[in-house]
Amino acid sequence: MHRVGSAGNTAGSSRPRKEKRFTYVLNDADNKKHCAGINCLSYLNASASGTSDYLFTGSRDGTLKRWEYQNGDANFSATFESHVDWVNDAIIVGQNLVSCSSDTTLKVWNCLADGACTKTLRQHSDYVICLAAAEKNSNIVASGGLGGEVFIWDLDAAIAPIAKSVDAKEDEVPNGNSGPALSTLCNVNSSGNIVSTNGKSHGYCPIAAKGHKDSVYALDMNDTGTLLVSGGTEKVVRVWDPRTGSKNMKLRGHTDNIRALLIDSTGRYCLSGSSDSMIRLWDLGQQRCVHSYAVHTDSVWALASTPSFGHVYSGGRDQSVYLTDLSTRESVLLCTNEHPILQLSLQDDTIWVATTDSSVYGWPAEGQTPQKVFQKGGSFLAGNLSFSRARASLEGSAPVPVYKEPSFTIPGVPAIVQHEIMNNRRHVLTKDTVGSVKLWEITRGAVIEDFGKVSFDDKKKELFEMVSIPAWFTMDARLGCLSVHLDTPQCFSAEIYAVDLNVTGAQEDLKINLAHETLRGLLVHWSKRRPKPGPHSLSNGDSSIGKDVSLKNLPHPRSDVDDGSENHANNVLPSFEFSTVSPPSIITESSSGGPWRKRITDLDGTEDDLPWWCVDCAENGRFPKENTKCGFYLHPAEGSPAPNITQGKLSAPRILRVLKVANYVVEKLVLEKPLDGSPDSTFAMGLTSGTSALDSSSRLGLKPWQKLKPSVEILCNNQQVLSPEMSLATVRTYIWKKPEDLILNYRVVQSR
Repeated sequence: MHRVGSAGNTAGSSRPRKEKRFTYVLNDADNKKHCAGINCLSYLNASASGTSDYLFTGSRDGTLKRWEYQNGDANFSATFESHVDWVNDAIIVGQNLVSCSSDTTLKVWNCLADGACTKTLRQHSDYVICLAAAEKNSNIVASGGLGGEVFIWDLDAAIAPIAKSVDAKEDEVPNGNSGPALSTLCNVNSSGNIVSTNGKSHGYCPIAAKGHKDSVYALDMNDTGTLLVSGGTEKVVRVWDPRTGSKNMKLRGHTDNIRALLIDSTGRYCLSGSSDSMIRLWDLGQQRCVHSYAVHTDSVWALASTPSFGHVYSGGRDQSVYLTDLSTRESVLLCTNEHPILQLSLQDDTIWVATTDSSVYGWPAEGQTPQKVFQKGGSFLAGNLSFSRARASLEGSAPVPVYKEPSFTIPGVPAIVQHEIMNNRRHVLTKDTVGSVKLWEITRGAVIEDFGKVSFDDKKKELFEMVSIPAWFTMDARLGCLSVHLDTPQCFSAEIYAVDLNVTGAQEDLKINLAHETLRGLLVHWSKRRPKPGPHSLSNGDSSIGKDVSLKNLPHPRSDVDDGSENHANNVLPSFEFSTVSPPSIITESSSGGPWRKRITDLDGTEDDLPWWCVDCAENGRFPKENTKCGFYLHPAEGSPAPNITQGKLSAPRILRVLKVANYVVEKLVLEKPLDGSPDSTFAMGLTSGTSALDSSSRLGLKPWQKLKPSVEILCNNQQVLSPEMSLATVRTYIWKKPEDLILNYRVVQSR
């Protein structure tokens, strides 16, 4: 699992404040599919929904999706998007869908609505891994996670609107989701850590079941909500009274992490699956293990039982689903998958299987009459020692699966497993789980070329460019897709000439700041829909965006030489355009300290908690100017009769081309008047005082008789002749390769 870096507000801290990070997630062209492993499944029957059967899936891509199941076919119905990290579990509670995530939150959604989050619940200090609910009490939900915390929530009280107050106004739907006002249950302290707040100030605080010393991986609750079982890395099953959070008992027997739990409707029996490869049946009344089943050859991660609790379906790391009769110990291999199994959901005669793959599979299960599966043959008696199945497998007596192919498949998109940022800092090469290699342009959020199944390393070498652009963003693929992270001020360090982006009609010297135009493109829908009142208060306490000094008014040292005046494309050109068919999603922090996620086309302009620096950049064209200069010395080449035309170190934009340096040399060397009146006379040594700008050739001001200018070559350290198209940054990175200031040399080449 992946940890989310803290970006909590540090207001009130003595440390320098770290501005909020802005992240955008590039979505695949087919956004109706998951693009990472499926961690959880939940099923809503037509009798409960009043319309159709619905399957809900939660993924490592950070989203949940709803599938309408009719006539043997599952069709996409909605995406639930607000979590910013893996969705680890999801359950149906009445008409609500409750999900938990590695972003440390629980979120509540209307099952049958359009996918808008109605409430975010914050109490956990670490990843929330598992959920449990009482089937006959649609008001009780339990949550557990890596912090060793187990909380029992009264859902009605947790999601009820609270009286309007200062706290309530601050928390009111910060991510634009519809529904009641958000009631956060924690604050972020100056260290970025989540801490509990006084429940009275926010109206509700859940019951804490205290006792776990380490991570909790599994929970389950009986139908009436009077018993709760939990398990994790402590290798024991703990039994609680969820009404009070008090401990009832501990059950010992497993020798490794407990990863799955099931409790029967009466609360008498409990099944546990463990990383020790064993399934155990516990009698809670007798407080002991009554049976153990050695069925799997590796960790057991998922369990699902028949309604009578007489048979159990199990899956895990060995990629197999077994059906076991708990009374007779007879077991049969139902099916095998290509990936480890993370969760199972039995509905009538279909067992839905979630794996580390992005697809969901439905296999025949005979859930109403499981004896029919055993009648197909291939059954064996489950041993009671963990090594018995492994030994049987080694001896060549591995069972044959009853079913070879699933009845249903809900296909996903292959997850990105490898990526490489190209040197131009705009393109990213990716490889997915099926070996397909693609080239993305992150300033458009789209695939610009699909190379198919080719060698990633060979393609990376083929696409190599000898260019040097500052690292203006960071990136990861932990959600199965590309997440691009922008942090101020370093994200504003990369500039590029507009002509290099093939911008039609752009002036030769027009520079584009990549982060500026990217933010403009990402927030274009937000800007258009945003109300236009007077100056507004910013989320981090700044009273006016206008407090920033215009960077154009800052004095420049006399030694700075540019390729022109301050000429950034400040709203002159159209911003980078992102797809509206598969738009990126943005992730940022709300004013209450919690992150949220939303597609850029769903931004309605009411999101007033975007990072102030993003707003200032996109709306006003203001952003901190990073040091984009490169210092260098310019001397005549060894053996060249050309004079020394500079005094001391020069400074120019890193993106300045060698051609402009040559033009600068020409400007300094060309005569103000010919020595003998002939156009091809040798040039004089006179130089104007002061420092001139490295300007474009169009501004040299040459007289008609000076059209025959000397041809100049630029060398690096008197050795390698540089290509006119190289930038100073490229020369420094690939030719100079030293920390000291760059040394360039020039020499006159005789015209032919």
